Formats: sequence, structure tokens, C-alpha cells
Amino acid sequence: MTSPLGTGQTTAKAPGALAPLAVAIFRWLWIADVVSNIGGWMQTVGAQWFLVEEHASPAIIALVSTAAAAPVLLFGIPAGVLGEFANKRHLLIGVQSAQALVAAGLAVLTATGAMTPTLLLAFTFALGVASAIQLPAYQAFVPGVVPKPLVGEAASLSSIGVNVARAIGPAIAGVVIGSWGIPFVFALNALSFAGLLIVLITFKGYTPPQGDREPFMSATRAGLRYVLHAGVVRRIYFQLLIFIIPANALWALLPVLASGRLGLDSNGYGVLLAALGVGSIAGAFVIPKARAALGTSRLVVVTSAAYGIGIAATALSQTLWITLPVLVLVGLSWIGVIATLNGTVQAFLPGWVRTRGLSVYQLVLFGGTAFGAAIIGALGGIFGTAETMIGAGVVVVLGAVILLARPFLSTADKSRASSAMPLTDVPPIATPLPGDDDADPDSAATAGTGTVPDAAPPAAHPLDPAGSTLVIVRYEIAGSDRAAFLDAMRAVEQSRRRTGARTWHVYDDREHPGFLIEAFQVGTWQEHLSQHHTRTTGYDAEIVESARRLAASPPTVEHLVSVAVPRHIPKTPTTGP
Repeated sequence: MTSPLGTGQTTAKAPGALAPLAVAIFRWLWIADVVSNIGGWMQTVGAQWFLVEEHASPAIIALVSTAAAAPVLLFGIPAGVLGEFANKRHLLIGVQSAQALVAAGLAVLTATGAMTPTLLLAFTFALGVASAIQLPAYQAFVPGVVPKPLVGEAASLSSIGVNVARAIGPAIAGVVIGSWGIPFVFALNALSFAGLLIVLITFKGYTPPQGDREPFMSATRAGLRYVLHAGVVRRIYFQLLIFIIPANALWALLPVLASGRLGLDSNGYGVLLAALGVGSIAGAFVIPKARAALGTSRLVVVTSAAYGIGIAATALSQTLWITLPVLVLVGLSWIGVIATLNGTVQAFLPGWVRTRGLSVYQLVLFGGTAFGAAIIGALGGIFGTAETMIGAGVVVVLGAVILLARPFLSTADKSRASSAMPLTDVPPIATPLPGDDDADPDSAATAGTGTVPDAAPPAAHPLDPAGSTLVIVRYEIAGSDRAAFLDAMRAVEQSRRRTGARTWHVYDDREHPGFLIEAFQVGTWQEHLSQHHTRTTGYDAEIVESARRLAASPPTVEHLVSVAVPRHIPKTPTTGP
């Protein structure tokens, strides 16, 4: 199996692209999700064609994509926190039900002639809100129902399912619009949510998360802090952003190109989207083998460049028979970029922050879509549809060149497994704080080293579990090892911040030359316990251990928990006359 971001050299046979479908619950979820996405693409085509028939400008038509994607900017991060700690199955059932009701209302208003472009965009925004809440929870739900070696393939199949729907949904929408009208398309979208609802309601094998619950804002900050200090994840999200903004020129302007330069009706537009979907389906079989041969970085470079060239070629084409094969290649390239990045980040994110990390992925994906669609629509109105698409294709190719110059970081040496250790592995330096029943990842020392100081007397007052926690680690470092130790501490800082540290510093001990003090602050004592129990991965433990090995003696650790101080000093009672 290749490393997610490796060079493509294999140590074992890669699993087949369709292997996750052998897992029954994943298979039913996948089928139901494809049906739901078919309804979603029918909804998109119906909304865009409604605006075309209303003679709306390219900027207004492009706002359909913006209205669907913009809610992620507002609700993506909170949705990640909600999905991290909530019962994901119950959450998904509730959101699917809400989407069905909104879609039904859209169908009724359109059928009665009460729909307007503004109201249509409002309903699209409401469906986008529900999707923003659902996506991170669903993407974190799926890895829990397939074996870990199949997570990448499951993520690819999920992305491919979206594109299967893109191949089928628009074609169905074109036929339905021509035969029964746009309201019937919206009604079928409302009905499409039933399949996934049935699967979720009947699935009894789901176990809700059992991790420590965190306050909402604390959990939000922890998720953002992890992404900010995880170089592998941050680099993937940056590449996704510089791809997705110009890449949206195709999705935003294709209906304008179809009705204008190519002179197609709604059926013809459905055929164009079907060609994209056919390419994406082909990607289901091509991309896994290409990833095993090329590695993630080179695969994304190739498919990004092909996508950019395909956008420009589509804009220049004036005949359907040239456009269709180009769009097949573009669809394959799209899945090569999106499914590869999504599967890689799903496989890399640790379990404790997976949903929150994926919510940031969705924020980048849909936020970039909303921003890109709005910008592309405006540029299309100024410079023309074809010219804007050609310029966007050039920008996508430049993004591929950036990745060629700065490839993704390798993950071959980064263990993602939790490394919580029993207390016996670390000699305590003082009475453990309540609940501190795991080894201290701050020291990562091993049993039998050093001496155990006398136990401190019990605390006179109960400790505040919500109190800010300061962790102090003392290292004895020889002068010859000082430079190497400080260099190792750069990686330690990133590890501490990824797992919860809000501040982090290294100090010289002026009273005891030869000692360096690491001090970092965590929001609460409970959050520090989470560092012990769930947040420290094998890779984090290796980082701390590499610094500890440079110490002349086992490091010692202190924990300080803040105490609330009264705002006003009470008056001292007086005695005497």
C-alpha cells in the first residue's frame, strides 16, 4: 500500500476501487446517497434552467452555485463541531428530513407560479444550509463503517457517486423539464431523500462517539488549531483552494455556453453534464491505479493540468461532437483531483478531530466554490463566457505548476494511531491531578528511569476542571546538545499546538544553568486529559521522544491549574471598641 502522499512505490497490493462495496452498510449508504445526489443535480439543473427561461444574466445564473455553497462559510465549522460529538446517525436523519421538506416547498411554489429568481436563490440557500450541516458528519460517518485500509477507496467512491449522479441527474432533469416542467424536477428531488432516510433509520449498528465532550467554542478552537498546525493537512487545503476557485468556471458558465455558443436546450445541457459524469465514472477505475503508480502529488499535478486544458478547450469548441469527448476527459480529471484530495485527508486526520477537520475541508471546497462562482459570473458578464473560461483554465494549470514545485509532504513516517500510555510508564513527580490516569505525553519517559520524588500532600481544595492548565516540563540539556534540542523543539511546538496548546514557549532556567523549560497552556484541565487519552498520535509521541532523548536525565513535569481570584478583597472584620 502506498503512503497517502508518497511517491507511488508500493509495499502491498492496493485494494480494488470497488472493494468498499463488499461492506453491506456502505453499499446501501452509497446507493442511497447516489439517488439523493441525482435529485440534487436535477434540482441544480432545474434552478439554472428556470433562470435561463427568466432571461437572467450570467451573474445571476452563477449565483445558483454561490447560494448552494455559501452556507458552508457560515455553518461549516459549527457543523463540524456538532458532528464530532453528536449522534451522527440522528443528525443525518434530521437533516435529510429537513431537506425533503424544503424541496417539497420549492416544488409547490414553482407549480403555483409564485416562484421568483430571488425566492429560488433563497430556497437554494436553505438547501445549502442543510447540506453544510450534513456533509462533515456524513464524511466522518462513512470511515466508521468500512475497514481502515479501505477508507481512501470509500472516499473515492463517495466522490464518484456524486459524479455518477452528475451523469444521470442532469439527463433525467432535461427529459423531465421537456415533458412535465421544472416543478416536477423539484418534486422528484424532494422524493430522492427518502432512500437515505430509510437506510439511516434501519441501520442499528452505529455506535455514537464516546469521547470526552467539550464546550462548543473550545472544541471549535481545537479543530481550527489542529488544521493550522498540521502541515500535511494545511498543504492539501491550500492546493484545494487554488484549484477550486478557477475550476468553478466550468460549472458556473456551462449552462450559458450550452444555450449560447452551442445552441442547446435543457436536454442538450443534460447531455453535456452526462459527459462529465461518464468521465468521472471512468475515473473510478483509472484513478486508484494511477495513484498507486504516481503518488498523490504527481497524480494531482497531472489531473489538474488536464482539467485546466479541458476548460479552455470546451470554451473554444463550437460543435457538440468535439465538446463531448473533451468533457469526458474533464470529468475524469475533476474526480482525479477532488476524490484524491478528499480520500487522502480522510485517511490522515486523527479520529479525535476528523469531523472538525473535514468541516474545514468543506469550508475550503464550498467556500472556494461560492467565491469562485461569484467572481467567474461577474467576469463572464464583463469579458464574455468563452474568454473567462479560457482564463480560468490557464489559472488551473498554473496551480498544477505550483504543486509540481512544492509537492505534498510525505506521511510515510507519521503514525496516526492513538498513543495513550498507562501511568506506570511514567514516574510521577507529584501527586497526580484528578483524572490523570494516563502516562504524561509531556515527558514520554519510560518506567525504571530516574527517581520518584516524595508524594505531595493532597490538595486542600478541589481543583477546577475548567481551569486553565499550565504544563511545565524541565529538561537537563548538555551544552553540546543544546542546538539539536532546540531544533527538535520546533516539531514539539507544532505537536503541542495540534493537540490543544494555546501558548507555547521554551525558557532558560537562569538559576539552574543547563536546564531548559518547556511551558505550554491548555484551555482546561479536561482538555489536557484529552491530550493524554485521545489526541496524541504515535507520530506525536515520536516527536516528543526525539526531544526527550537529548536530555541528560529524565524530564520532570508539573501541572498548574488556575484558581479563580475574587474581584474584590473582602473587608477584614474589626474587633474591640
